[in-house]
Parts: sequence; C-alpha cells; structure tokens
Amino acid sequence: MTKRRLPFLQHERTRHGLFKWFVRKERGKRIRITGEYGSPEFMAAYHAAVTGMKMLVKGSKKRGSVGTLKWLVDQWHASADWALQSSATRKQRENILLHVVEKGGSVPVESITRRHILEGRDRRAKTPFAANNFLKTMRAMFRWAVEMELVETDPTQSVKFIRVRTEGFTPWTMDDVGRYRKRWPLGTRERVAMEVLLNTGLRRGDAARLGRQHVKNGVIEMSAEKTTAQLFIPILPDLKAAIEAGPVGDLTFIVTAHGRPMTKEGFGNWFKAACKEAMVDASAHGLRKLAATLVADRGGSEHELQALFGWRTGSQSQRYTRTANKRTLAQRAAQRLSENT
Repeated sequence: MTKRRLPFLQHERTRHGLFKWFVRKERGKRIRITGEYGSPEFMAAYHAAVTGMKMLVKGSKKRGSVGTLKWLVDQWHASADWALQSSATRKQRENILLHVVEKGGSVPVESITRRHILEGRDRRAKTPFAANNFLKTMRAMFRWAVEMELVETDPTQSVKFIRVRTEGFTPWTMDDVGRYRKRWPLGTRERVAMEVLLNTGLRRGDAARLGRQHVKNGVIEMSAEKTTAQLFIPILPDLKAAIEAGPVGDLTFIVTAHGRPMTKEGFGNWFKAACKEAMVDASAHGLRKLAATLVADRGGSEHELQALFGWRTGSQSQRYTRTANKRTLAQRAAQRLSENT
C-alpha cells in the first residue's frame, strides 16, 4: 500500500463506514477511483484520472480495459516519458506496440512474465535488430510503469539482447566520394545532399531538415533529433560551394525536384538511388561513418567526436579512435620491420 500523500486525491466516508475515493484537479470534475486503496488497480485508475489519458495508440479505436496490456500502452502514449522521446524513436516504438497490442492487448499486465518477453523476442530472432528493438521498447515501457507504480515488477529486467555480429552500415571510402562527385557535379541536388552528409556528419533525419535558419555566422547550430544534443558545425568549403551552386530550398538545403523538403524516409530512398547510379554501394549513414573515421584518423579526440556527432557517451567515439590508433601503431611497427629487412 502506498504511504505517500497523492496529489488531487480526495475521499468521503459512506454511511456504511467505507471510503469512496476521487480525483479532482483544481475546480474540475471529480473522477471516481475504484479498487482497494494502494492496490495496482487503484494506482492505475488514479494515474489515468490525473493525466487525462486522452491519447491512444495510433490506429486503435478505443482504450483498453484498465489493467490490460492495451491499457498500459495507452497510458505510456499519454505520458511525459513518451513525449520526451525523439519523433524517430516514437515512430519506431509505435509500430512495434501496434503488433504487440494486436496479439495480446487484452492480457492483464500483472500476468506478463519474463517468459512472455522471451517468447516475444525469440519470435523475432530471425531478424535480430527487430528482436532487440522489441525488447528495448518493452523494457522502456515497463521501467516507466514501475516508476509510475502502475505495475509492481518489470518482466524485461533480466532478458538479454540477441548478440548481433555486424559492422552495421557500410562506410564510404574516398574513392566512393570521388565517383559520386564525378557523377553528380556541383549544381545538382544529389551533390548538395552528399556534401551536407559528408561535411557535417549529420544523421539522415537531421540532414533532411537542415536549412539556412540553422546557420549563424557560418556555423550550423541545431539540436540532434535522436539525442537532443546541441550541435555546432562550421560550414566547410566543399559544403559552402555545393550550397551556393544549389539547387537548395527556402527551408531546407536538401529538396525534392519541386523544391520542397524531404521526409527522412523519402530522402534515404532517393539518396540510395543516387548512390547506385554513381556506382557507390553504400547509404547515407555510411557517409557519417566515413566522416567520423576521417576525424579520428586526423587526430580527433573522443570529446571532439562526441561534440561533432552528437554522441552522449564515449562508446561510439572510442570505436573510431581505437581503430585510428591501431592503424597508426601498425604503420609504425611496419616501418620498424622495414628497417630490419
């Protein structure tokens, strides 16, 4: 049973000596709270009344019954925790939750165990990234639910991610850049897009929304969509030349054939087609990896990489600096070997 005083909670005693509980915010309408005081059902109804719970899962037609998985998803969608996530993260998790609700939306939340989470992960094991994204989504939701006292335990707590052995997106090489520039000279939309990606290291979504409004005194100032990190990126000569040659739009540098901004997804597909025509077997994110490699190879520190690419921790920057250090050490070792042969 909860011992702390809950805001907006009121009660009155019935003629039978029992308590009736209500939530009333300021001078608004009183909302009746049912269930035993302090129980999971009571706390769930309390939080639902306090927050209003007007938002639903996209595509759903009605709220789930109190205490069900569908109900918990509805609560999360209406929370500040959900609102603080990036739009890209919300979109990805929303798609995952739609399938989760379709399969087990009526299941009582308290009956969901570690076994159920494992089964959900393993059903997606043939696509490990999808399996791990499912687990990330469920873990984020249940951790929030525990904090809000909507559930007592987190069934995802000891479930491990599927190990994926992959280098991720294929990084570009400078030969790729040369082929691309030859196929798409200055004065083409394709060239503008490539120079934006290479000379800023921005993620695809941030590159697609970058425009003149983000440039102050020759420096790009914007907040990264994924991490909300504040970025400060000078306009380098190659990027400046591409922007001046255009074509660019009024709101974004990267535009459609009609001069309109592109969505992140639309930009990714269009740019991949441009790469294919230039005989480059890589994507937009591969340019971000090339940019990080160039910075590290030229002596960039971990903190410099974090500041430029908007990484919150050193784990990603260390990956590039370690590789650069190994390359330098290997070259020095080879020189010593050459001296003795």
